[in-house]
Amino acid sequence: MIEQSIHFEEYELGHVRQTTGRTITETDFVVHAGHTGDFFPHHLDAEFAKTLPGGQRIAHGTMIFAIGIGLTASVINPVAFSYGYDRLRFVRPVHIGDTIRTKITIAAKEDDPKRGDMGRVIERCEVVNQRNEVVLAADHILLVERKSKMRAI
Repeated sequence: MIEQSIHFEEYELGHVRQTTGRTITETDFVVHAGHTGDFFPHHLDAEFAKTLPGGQRIAHGTMIFAIGIGLTASVINPVAFSYGYDRLRFVRPVHIGDTIRTKITIAAKEDDPKRGDMGRVIERCEVVNQRNEVVLAADHILLVERKSKMRAI
């Protein structure tokens, strides 16, 4: 992990970065179920899951979100912080043995209406599987300091 100050003006629309991969394990399923209390059979019961269209257990969407976004945490930017997420969608199921990675694209930049010394950067996050199929999509909103500390005109 590295620390790098990237100000609002320095973000480039369309810039893409991609994380390393992470293979989802049965332990992930069990630990996440314990953390959340979500013990539904389509996540944990292999026999029940055989009756589902995919024939196997399906990962918790919240787990894939947590792991997929966690993979993006490789640069600490002391002049930016997370303002939250919008447009979260679970696009395809993830199963034990699937390997996911996250593609981050700078999708938009805008003024922050409440803070003249900051702007908003929208990172489009797409979690993809080993077949490069999008399994989860979300927009991450960052509040980022401006170099000039003044609202752009």
